[in-house]
Formats: sequence, structure tokens, C-alpha cells
Amino acid sequence: MTHLTVPKTYKLYLGGKFPRSESGRTYPVTDVQGRFLANAAQASRKDARDAVSAARKGFTAWSGATAYNRGQVIYRIAEMLEGRSAQFVELITTTTGAAARTATAEVQTAVERLVHYAGWTDKLAAVFGSANPVSAPYFSYSAPEPTGVVAVFAPTGAPLLGLVSVLAPVLAGGNAAVVVAAEPDACTAIALAEVLATSDVSGGVVNVLTGSAAELAPHLARHADVDALDLTGLDDELAAACQADSAETVKRVYRPAGVPDFAAAPGTARLRAFLEIKTVWHPTGAVSLAAGSSY
Repeated sequence: MTHLTVPKTYKLYLGGKFPRSESGRTYPVTDVQGRFLANAAQASRKDARDAVSAARKGFTAWSGATAYNRGQVIYRIAEMLEGRSAQFVELITTTTGAAARTATAEVQTAVERLVHYAGWTDKLAAVFGSANPVSAPYFSYSAPEPTGVVAVFAPTGAPLLGLVSVLAPVLAGGNAAVVVAAEPDACTAIALAEVLATSDVSGGVVNVLTGSAAELAPHLARHADVDALDLTGLDDELAAACQADSAETVKRVYRPAGVPDFAAAPGTARLRAFLEIKTVWHPTGAVSLAAGSSY
């Protein structure tokens, strides 16, 4: 008897759940030879708004967790990803045509990248904060805080490593993310969302949209409840337009120069891009009182 193949339809990942697009639209994802692989949900602007709303709710709990706890959660993502490495190797080889050895190396590097950022969470204050010398009876210090909701546009060329490299520093800083997956890499992006869903990541901390970046990017750039943009995965023309649109709501924007080498050491630029530095002044020593005044 002939086996009937059931094509898989990937959904979105919003607020810790896997809904279909409200528009009902899908688009075909093909392998490296152009053969049909699966259907992916084509997110609409309404889905993008829902993702931002979910991220705002997720941000409250995630930013309020201790830095040590955030590190534990990101490390747990690495554990779960490593446990499903065979699935990701198969996805990468199928969609990109990469050799199994190359795909295996990409998955291993992605796991290591998550461990790297997990170790950063409780060191951000020490590295990016400071005690500030002032010539007055005050103690002044600066400390990093998360920016808020970050819209991240995933790059092409490294389906898993590229996505992890742009997402992990956003999470390490205590931010929530709305990720627009690279259109040809939807299967890998939603497979990573399944890893997140079975890790300790609270619903809404990461939200994954698949579909057209050209359709979603301008809307997210103008959305008043999006605090920052990572434009890594957009072409120059679309990135420039989003950067101009984001000025209306004074968003932070990260746009790397050239094509990033995700296999190289990540540095700290992405961590710093989505941190706000808060400076506090606290009076110290004796305070003179005017005549007639009292405590």
C-alpha cells in the first residue's frame, strides 16, 4: 500500500502558543532544489500587533526576573536545542544544501552561542555599569536596564546560527522579542520556537512571525509599543525606510555594517544595542540646613 505523505503546516508562535495567522494565509517553503517542503503561516499586520501585545506582557515578567534566573533559562534553551540537534541538522541540510558536517557545526555553534549569552546575564551590570566620580556630596552610579520590546529581523544564510545570534543578546539583556523569521527559513525558525516552548521561557518573551518582512517591517517600525529594532535581516533599502519610520517614535535601532560573520566571536555590540543606562544620584555626608529649617 502506498504511504500518503501529509504536508506539514507550520504555525506562528505568539504568547507561548502556536496559532494560525488570522488571515488564514500560508506560503510554500521549498528545499534547496525547489521542491515543496512545508507550508508556513504568512503573518499579517494584525498578527504583528498581537505579537507586540504578547511581548509587552512577557517583558514584565522577564525583565523582573533576576539576572541569574535569566541565565538559567537561556542555558536551558541551549540544553533543549542540543537534544534536538539531529532535527536541525536535517532541516539545514534540506533547506540550504549544506553538507551534514557543515550543518552539524552550525548547530553546535548555535548551542555554544546560547551558553555564551547565558553567562552574560549576571555580568552586564559589572561590565556596562559604573560608579561615577562627582565633585559634590553625592554618590552617583550607572546601571544597565533592558530597553523593552525589540523587533528582530532574522538574517538569511545561516538559518539557525543567524537567528540565535540576533535573538540571544536581546534576551540576555532582559528584553522581549518579536522575531520576523527569514522567509526561506521559516521551518527552522518555528522548530526553534518549539524548543523555546518546551524550555523555561515564559509565554510572550519570544514571539515568532513567518512571512514577508517587506509587509511586516514598516508596520513594526511605526508601532508605538515597539521600543527597538534589529534590522540585520533587511536589505539596505527596506532597512533605511524602517530606520526613518522608527524616528517618529524615537526607537533604538541596530543596523550592522556589512554582512555579519555569525561564526566569529560575537563581541558586545548587540548586547549594548538594547540596554538603557540609568544613572542614579544619592546624597551622602552632612547636609546643611538653612536657618529655621528642621528635619
